[in-house]
Amino acid sequence: MPRAIISPSVLASDFGQLSAECKRMIKDGAEWLHMDVMDGHFVPNITMGAPILASVHKGVPGIFMDCHMMVSEPERWIDDIADAGGAMYTFHFEATRNPSTVIDKIHKRNMKAGIAISPDTPSTAITDEVGQGADMLLVMTVYPGHGGQKFIDRCVPKVAELRARFPEKDIEVDGGVGPKTVGVCADAGSNVIVAGTAIFGAADPPAVIQELKDAVNTAQARPAK
Repeated sequence: MPRAIISPSVLASDFGQLSAECKRMIKDGAEWLHMDVMDGHFVPNITMGAPILASVHKGVPGIFMDCHMMVSEPERWIDDIADAGGAMYTFHFEATRNPSTVIDKIHKRNMKAGIAISPDTPSTAITDEVGQGADMLLVMTVYPGHGGQKFIDRCVPKVAELRARFPEKDIEVDGGVGPKTVGVCADAGSNVIVAGTAIFGAADPPAVIQELKDAVNTAQARPAK
């Protein structure tokens, strides 16, 4: 089973101090930073683009930017995000007809490739070819576009379905995840946990990051049923 990774979502951070916020999260125990890129087209919100990512990459040496591309035409932005220092480029299944082609283009730019599915997309949409080609599979547990939404329980079985098919892949959950909801995600097989408000809004962010990581490690330590 892949190791536990906590990826705080900067959507919940103070954008006026973005580089400082990322440094704070790394100091607090995060290995990745989840960068939500929204285009106002695929989702009804606009956040940040490649210039901001480039500034963060410059200001935070060694940062692993887990770039969640909530954009139409995801192949269009691969070069820009790679040039900005992106490490993981996760695009949405719903935004393209040719996911394997997008994955190949991402790999050619020396980034890891992730593919995301929204709440209404079944896990079976991820074919064996696509799942094996990708480095990470992301199950959205809210509808993409806005932070602070309530966790959607019915999405969790998709994590277990994908874990059964792809036992060695990183499987990420994103949306409404925090100390109260991480347990079911970890038990289903998720090892990469995205949390925004639960971490950035916490009185003790390091403790929350550790709690989320512990939940994954505890779930992985249980004997297989």
